[in-house]
Amino acid sequence: MIKLFTSSDPFLLQSVKSELDALSIPYLVKNEFAGGAMGELPWQESQPELWLIDESWSTRANKVVNSLMDSHEPAEKFPWVCGHCNEPNGEAFDTCWKCGESRP
Repeated sequence: MIKLFTSSDPFLLQSVKSELDALSIPYLVKNEFAGGAMGELPWQESQPELWLIDESWSTRANKVVNSLMDSHEPAEKFPWVCGHCNEPNGEAFDTCWKCGESRP
C-alpha cells in the first residue's frame, strides 16, 4: 500500500474518492472519522488519507489526483479592490470596509 492523497479539504478528498470509484481504482481511506479526535491526537494523525491498495494503479491514480489538483482553484481571497483607497475587500462587502466607498 502507498499513500496517494491527503487533504484537510473534505470536498477535495471526496472528489478524489469519486474519481477513483468511477475508474474502479481500489483504495482505502484512513482516519476518515478521526476528525473528532483532533486535539487529543496531533492534526497530522487525524487528517483523512487515501491509500492505494494495489501499487500497480499508482500511475493512473496519480494522474487522477494531478488532474483534480490542476483544476482545483482556490477561491479568491479579495475579489475586488477599492478604487478610492486601494484596499482589498472580500466578496461579501458591498462597500469598502476601510473608507466606505461603494463597490464598483
